[in-house]
Amino acid sequence: MIRRRVTVLGSTGSVGASTLDLMDQAEATGTGAFEVEALTGGANIAKLAEQARRWRPKVAVTADPARLEELRDALAGTDIAVAAGDAAIVEAATRPVDWIMAAIVGAAGLKSAWAAAATGATLALANKESLVCCGPALIERVKRAGGRLIPVDSEHSAIFQVFPAEAPERVSRLILTASGGPFRQTPRERMIGITPQQAVAHPNWSMGAKISVDSATMANKGLEMIEAAYLFDMPQDRIDVVVHPESIIHSLVEYVDGSTLAQMGPPDMRTPIACALAWPDRIAWPAPKLDLAVLGRLTFEAPDLLRFPALDLARQALKAGGATPAVFNAANEVAAFAFLDRKLAFLNIAAVVAETLECATKAGMAFGSGDACGAALSVDAETRRMAETVIAGLANAA
Repeated sequence: MIRRRVTVLGSTGSVGASTLDLMDQAEATGTGAFEVEALTGGANIAKLAEQARRWRPKVAVTADPARLEELRDALAGTDIAVAAGDAAIVEAATRPVDWIMAAIVGAAGLKSAWAAAATGATLALANKESLVCCGPALIERVKRAGGRLIPVDSEHSAIFQVFPAEAPERVSRLILTASGGPFRQTPRERMIGITPQQAVAHPNWSMGAKISVDSATMANKGLEMIEAAYLFDMPQDRIDVVVHPESIIHSLVEYVDGSTLAQMGPPDMRTPIACALAWPDRIAWPAPKLDLAVLGRLTFEAPDLLRFPALDLARQALKAGGATPAVFNAANEVAAFAFLDRKLAFLNIAAVVAETLECATKAGMAFGSGDACGAALSVDAETRRMAETVIAGLANAA
């Protein structure tokens, strides 16, 4: 039986909710037992309160200080402490537990993931930005504390499961798979008028709006390439991306002897979450089964860098190193949300990222001295200002 004392950061999002769902199923079948220390969420107070009443954490935290009284009212009559704001989320992340799910989306999740890394707990990381912005420092922080970092992205989970951590010299290449998103076969001239509703309609995965836009531009695969380089200490020229529309093979590891190992499964985020939750064991749940005979075929193609330039921009950022990957991440996040707010055309997302990267390079953008998390957040904030200026310039030109 799997026994864990856990904290879930971002419990009301899709990954956090799926984590609690898996825990519920494990307890119902007698294959797991869990004690919850803390749950943190965003603006969905009703969902956070429902989760807290089910799991009875020591504390429930909302990111929005203006919603504190609403959360307190929703949990009236319980002995669950309530709190709100960034500092309260960081405090929740530092509480002693066995296992922490870091699933707060965007740069907002960086501070809490950084705090969690120092606890010595197993850190299940679903927050891309933590790795992209300060991956090497974050990984070293986890190791120094005696903890372990387990990636939750399906691609990195796939590599993690077949990567020989004890002998990395056996690996010649990592191959990340990409679905290609909703516009894989859309001619570039027809991509000009793409709407947010079209961009978030992913053909295989159920995800939040921002990550769905990243999939549509393939910026997500660029971010994942940067993550893979840090997680598995692999240079960018030994990381490739292949488009695999069925999303059955989640990534591959090529060995020096010519063997290539792949992790396969239906496109369901609960599988990598379950892997992280139980590792090094496995936990049973009613997972969708892979029927290759019904599936019939698996297809692959090279990514089109002309239609999806974000992938090449990410590779350039990784090659440049230093603060450049953090610049790429922040510029892409600002541009993606501007698109969702209908302030930016779909094809201009990558254009904003490219111009912001150029501006940051000319300005000599670099990490400052001291705390790696603080330095990354400073670069993030300055990059966001640059990206907003670029977007404003495009709007004025129009």
